[in-house]
Amino acid sequence: MLVYRDLLTGDELLSDSFPYKEIENGMLWEVEGKWVVKGPIAVDIAANPSAEGSDEDEIVDDKAVKVIDIVDTFRLQEQPSFDKRQFAAYMKQYANNLTPKLEQEKQEAFKQHMEGATNYLQSKLDDLKIFAGESMHENGSLVFAYCKEGATDPTFLYLAYGLKEIEC
Repeated sequence: MLVYRDLLTGDELLSDSFPYKEIENGMLWEVEGKWVVKGPIAVDIAANPSAEGSDEDEIVDDKAVKVIDIVDTFRLQEQPSFDKRQFAAYMKQYANNLTPKLEQEKQEAFKQHMEGATNYLQSKLDDLKIFAGESMHENGSLVFAYCKEGATDPTFLYLAYGLKEIEC
């Protein structure tokens, strides 16, 4: 199994259980999330309660909650949204923090395509939900989510160069 950690904080942000598609010259990974039910689920097996000796008025305490699989699995923490100025400032700081951590050949590609990725995300800024890793470190990678037109399940966007692949 492969786990993808934030290169800056070490937070686990994704695994190969969630396939991704590269977009924006490989700068962003697009991952489809799903709403799932977590917790106890009452299952009706069509048994006759009176024949089983059960009380028909028995109440099941169902504590099931609906969560987004990626958010729940990696304990992502939702963050306040950005305005365009705040977002540009975050991306500039993120690039400054990440660039020295990258190998030389990756630094050039990162610098070359960072503006395109920033513009892509900024074009969706009003629709994005923003998540940080479990540590909520202020300099870490952010994960962005939005719903494509007509979709109910969210699509997540990861800054690919900020992820480090770890084999478990």
